[in-house]
Amino acid sequence: MRLEGKRALVTGSGRGIGRAIAIRLAREGAEIAINDLHIEGEARQTLAEVEAAGRRGILIRADLAHADEARRLVEEAVRQLGSLDILVNNAGIEKRSPFVEVSEQDYDTVLHVNLKGAFFTSQAFARHLIGTKRPGKIINISSVHEELPFPGYASYCASKGGLQLLTRDLAVELGPHGITVNGIAPGAIATEINRSLLDDKPRVERLLKQIPLGRMGKPEDVAALAAFLASSDADYVTGSTYYVDGGLAWHYQE
Repeated sequence: MRLEGKRALVTGSGRGIGRAIAIRLAREGAEIAINDLHIEGEARQTLAEVEAAGRRGILIRADLAHADEARRLVEEAVRQLGSLDILVNNAGIEKRSPFVEVSEQDYDTVLHVNLKGAFFTSQAFARHLIGTKRPGKIINISSVHEELPFPGYASYCASKGGLQLLTRDLAVELGPHGITVNGIAPGAIATEINRSLLDDKPRVERLLKQIPLGRMGKPEDVAALAAFLASSDADYVTGSTYYVDGGLAWHYQE
């Protein structure tokens, strides 16, 4: 197991990609701090599966739209687990609206969770590592829409574009401390956040024609890459973004 003895915090891990990452890291040997806005119900299923993998899991509620909550999340994870080695910034939301109708409140909500949350959680995590003079791993879960336009989701694209450059900037700034920072940009992944798409068969058929591998991704596809980036196998990898999209981002046909 590549992560034996490690401790990881996975934000937004109550379901979907975050849950799959938490479970995969546990199966690789890590103890897991499971975070979500609500820790009853779905988050407890993540906890059960982490424990079924033979690893310790803890639940911590935090609203990452607020910097003080992000700091408290890291502090509480350290308090309960003793230390942290891996941070996966997975928590994210999206709100659909034509650009000319986007409200300030909706813009703030998306940017605060997706970008501000990752920023201040990473800051608290980096302070912990630097203060204890230990190396560590930050993995930011972005989206192909850090590169691809997504009409109707301008605030989401702005947040993910910001996360892309934050990943690169932190890789440079934190590298001297032995902290690697990498991104994963999923494409069309079959999760609940895409429920409206999954229930629309004609839309799914059109989408699949744009994916060279001919299928939507699974949360486990993303989790497998996260496990690599969290491990010592990726010790010389930093500042990179990996696209897990079946070839969607670079598919062009005349």
